[in-house]
Amino acid sequence: MNCSPFVIGIAGGTGSGKTTLATKLKSAIPEDSIILSHDFYYHANADIPFEQRVMMNYDHPNSFDTDLMIKDIKKLKSGQAIDYGQYSFETYTKTSKTVHLEPTRVIIVEGILIFDNKELLDLMDIKVFVDTDADIRLIRRLTRDVKERNRSLDSVISQYMSTVKPMHEQFVEPSKKYADIIIPQGGENLVALHMLIDRINALINHTTENEIN
Repeated sequence: MNCSPFVIGIAGGTGSGKTTLATKLKSAIPEDSIILSHDFYYHANADIPFEQRVMMNYDHPNSFDTDLMIKDIKKLKSGQAIDYGQYSFETYTKTSKTVHLEPTRVIIVEGILIFDNKELLDLMDIKVFVDTDADIRLIRRLTRDVKERNRSLDSVISQYMSTVKPMHEQFVEPSKKYADIIIPQGGENLVALHMLIDRINALINHTTENEIN
């Protein structure tokens, strides 16, 4: 890979549509691309009993090993492959499995708190914030956690009120000011999605032409 990778950051609250937007971008951009989620970098906390892990605050910046994510993105940008550990949302810890990623022309980074860290923010060429109403985000979170992560309705609501909502107000919402583009409703906003795709392709082509010349 001769050209430097182009890094796209997609932030926003839980259930805002970040993953949907990232997936649609990956499919639409005519370049080799990967999606690197901040969720891959939760601390393992393997030394903490399960009962205590369940009660921890997973929406605070300290719950992520962001330094490792920064190192991995720098490796990818320099042409090196990475291996990250898979995280289980059912056991609240890392599994024994890893995922191997080769460097690509486009790296899509997504997560609720990726704009909160300046060093991580500075690695991004374009920053997108997905802005979705709180009631819609809550409904999506409820549906996902109950159906996909085997959690009870009461536990999801309790977690939302005790940590998700206050952490969103303290860290996620203020980070919106760092976005280059704000998209309401995420990947479901087709007009904004197509405009973003056109803009990204134009920037990639411009960067490629400059590096060739």
